[in-house]
Amino acid sequence: MKKNMHVIDRILRTLLAITIILLYLGNMINGAAAIILGIIAVVFLVTSALGFCPLYTVLPFPKKKE
Repeated sequence: MKKNMHVIDRILRTLLAITIILLYLGNMINGAAAIILGIIAVVFLVTSALGFCPLYTVLPFPKKKE
């Protein structure tokens, strides 16, 4: 699988996921919001670890010139 995420994108996703986890652990979010944000946090952590975001393959971003 070819990586399609930049280092800055990976760092931002990881920081956002950690923020969501801390908000949950601090009981600042609960209920449906906690579930939805928890799923987003897991997706962010997985895509950051892999360096690949499947959504980027479908969206019409400008392609890199090689």
